[in-house]
Amino acid sequence: MSFGLLPRCLITSQIGSLPNADPKFAKFPKRFCQGNLLPPKVCFAMEHSKETCAVGKNDGVIIVDHGSRREESNLMLHEFVAKFKAKTGYQIVEPAHMELAEPSIKDAFGSCVHQGAGRVIINPFFLFPGRHWQQDIPLLANEAAMEHPGVPYIVTAPLGLHELLVDIVNDRIKYCLGHVAGYEDECSICAGTGRCQLISAS
Repeated sequence: MSFGLLPRCLITSQIGSLPNADPKFAKFPKRFCQGNLLPPKVCFAMEHSKETCAVGKNDGVIIVDHGSRREESNLMLHEFVAKFKAKTGYQIVEPAHMELAEPSIKDAFGSCVHQGAGRVIINPFFLFPGRHWQQDIPLLANEAAMEHPGVPYIVTAPLGLHELLVDIVNDRIKYCLGHVAGYEDECSICAGTGRCQLISAS
């Protein structure tokens, strides 16, 4: 059997990169995992149940942003994490900053393990993949995991080109224009800054 006969979703490392791809792996006989007939990631998926694809009660989730010297920005991550935890019902969710502020990824990882996490899911709160996702966060995650042998972790993809982001960006634009027109109050981000206004260069 050749890779040319396999569905594309089986031979790509990012299912989400395929339009309308069904995020499920087809079931092949385990003999295809022998002799390197299938990529390792496919064999791994075939040997795991659907439960491993969901966040469980023994999982810890870390939402990590860049971190800022501006305390107000750091506090917004904590507010988001609180909302995320309340809405999802996940039991172990921790904020982390990649740099410039605490808690660090190492702190958050340790906190998850202390609360009973047997697996840690690190989600970069970034729009697009860049050096921080490619290098910095994986390095910091590995350093954190070294202190907790036997606790596996994954660094998920950043937000990327998710369709819901289109609605979020459009909603933000319309709200700010509504404030300029006098129909909306200042949002919590702009409140007190005076920045949400039309500016003409002079």
